[in-house]
Amino acid sequence: MLTREDCPANILAIKDSLEALEGRWKLLIILSLSMGKKRFKQISKEIHSITDKTLSKELKHLEANKLIKREVLSTFPPTVEYSITKHGKSLQKLLDELHRWGLKHRKEVIGK
Repeated sequence: MLTREDCPANILAIKDSLEALEGRWKLLIILSLSMGKKRFKQISKEIHSITDKTLSKELKHLEANKLIKREVLSTFPPTVEYSITKHGKSLQKLLDELHRWGLKHRKEVIGK
């Protein structure tokens, strides 16, 4: 649990988390891949209104943070599949909590 005595370490840990997951799309990409391996266009179709350029950038960032894996299959033409890593799966509790909070927040703010 967070304590005052550990404040600098707490801030650093949260800062690292935010840098790995920042932005509008990363958690949605991780959620999409938590349902199984997908190709680029499959992810793009699931996450409405993300541009190909943005999706490409976000996938590279998630791969650099070891949250997803990019695999080039030996097919012709080459096929690329993305999957969630064990490290990425460790975010499942966070995604579950965000989902619950989002439902409560929507009801609080919008009333639906």
